[in-house]
Amino acid sequence: MPRPAAPVRLRSLFRWQWPAVPEAAPVRLVQHRIYVLPTLPGLAFAGALAIMLIASINYGLSLGYAFSFLLGGVAVASILHAFRNLLRLSIRYGRVEHAFCGGSAVFHLLIDNPDTRRRPALRVLAGKAPEGRGETRFDLPPAARGEISLALPTTRRGIFSPGRTIIETRWPLGLIRAWSVLMPAMTALVFPAPENDPPPPPSGVGKTPAGQGAARAGNEDFAGLRAHQDTDSPRHLAWKTFAQNGTMMTKQFSDLESDDLFLDWYALPATLSTEPRLSRLAAWLLRAEQGGRRYALRLPAREFPPARGEAHLYRCLGALALHGGEAEKT
Repeated sequence: MPRPAAPVRLRSLFRWQWPAVPEAAPVRLVQHRIYVLPTLPGLAFAGALAIMLIASINYGLSLGYAFSFLLGGVAVASILHAFRNLLRLSIRYGRVEHAFCGGSAVFHLLIDNPDTRRRPALRVLAGKAPEGRGETRFDLPPAARGEISLALPTTRRGIFSPGRTIIETRWPLGLIRAWSVLMPAMTALVFPAPENDPPPPPSGVGKTPAGQGAARAGNEDFAGLRAHQDTDSPRHLAWKTFAQNGTMMTKQFSDLESDDLFLDWYALPATLSTEPRLSRLAAWLLRAEQGGRRYALRLPAREFPPARGEAHLYRCLGALALHGGEAEKT
């Protein structure tokens, strides 16, 4: 038995057409993307207007008719103004400010107004429970581009996106709400929250104490002379000593172990679970960077050689943020 087609068409007629996947920029607000509905004050206004019109009909009040139709015309005009306040806006994606868990990730949007009229009383909002919502209110001058920032609270480490984002207006009277839904193709990294007052890195495990160095064989610094052996390289012969007393001697060189800090996942106490381990490593990374030390990081799935600087810190913190997730495995 074939399925009835009419109910399917009816459901699709009243279904909101939200974007299902992240959209590439620019996103243009054309006519079919803008929705218009009355607000709660607008519904109350419509109810009061209906009561006024009924009273005017019952008592034959000409002035009541005029006042009712005047207010009704103003309400209908506000629908057009609210709709045109969003029409033809263009949204592009700007930079993203990453965050530590518990802080706010900030997404920057570039909004173009191609028309010669001002766009007042706009609002962008995004976010949902349990993280919470964020919103920004702004105006756009005529034929101008505005940059807005949307700060969204975070509660979990990993990859974070704003998700369904709404741009709306209730201008000019607050009776009508016009809005459009976006799915920005933007992501931020949420790093583990650093541990408060972490202990120092384990002494003697994977690091050399600051200001000290243990000599080891190398080729950096001259360390003295020793008796020559047949396997020694001719380049290391002490020719000046040989010319003075005829004794074959070989130059010795040594390196000093650097003051690099080695942060090892497996060197942490076994009693720590995953999230406290990540928080402690994050705190040590920040402390090492602030102290100007080179540091290396070893995780179960990734390793980073000793280095320092903002780029190295971001790579290490990003690895902590993605630890145990699908993005890390790929």
